Amino acid sequence: MKHIGIVLFDGVEELDAVGPWEVLSAWTRMYPDDGYTVSCLSASGGSVQCAKGLVLGAHHSHADAPPLDVLLHPGGQGTRPQLLDDAHLDWVRRQRAVVPLMTSVCTGSLVYAKAGLLKDSPATTHWASLALLAEIDPTIDVRPDDRFVDDGDVITSAGVSAGIDMALHLVARFAGAERAREVRRYIQYDPRPCEYLLTTRG
Repeated sequence: MKHIGIVLFDGVEELDAVGPWEVLSAWTRMYPDDGYTVSCLSASGGSVQCAKGLVLGAHHSHADAPPLDVLLHPGGQGTRPQLLDDAHLDWVRRQRAVVPLMTSVCTGSLVYAKAGLLKDSPATTHWASLALLAEIDPTIDVRPDDRFVDDGDVITSAGVSAGIDMALHLVARFAGAERAREVRRYIQYDPRPCEYLLTTRG
């Protein structure tokens, strides 16, 4: 089995982690023969409190997690202290050396940028942090209009709900477009902004 790990930490944006979890766990449970499994990991292996108060538990600690084929780093306000946390940045760099595919949602890409993973590469993040992404590493080709950016062995996505699209892209990349359509239908993901949101008001 190939393993996908979703990183949890205090201050993680709920949907950054849970949106991809819904997609990836639906896929791996419905189609185990595709050969993938997914779990969550935190530094200590304990639970975390998310940005809006939801408490999530991890399956593994950083130390006892199985070897990963994909690592997904969400964003949220909890990424801000991570930008100054040498231990966490070193851990991210070590993962980059052994994990074939590194992915991020929202401001998780800021952590990747600070760790040096996005040098001279295209990337995106939450719309409110695009300038900060460019400030952290001016060599990054910031893509403000992309929902997600697949650069081969690193994928970054825009904010919050964009992680769902990125996770469906992962399913398509690993198991084909038809499989991604099946998962999308199962979770009934079909964004249709209500008329109120589409109406311009003066």
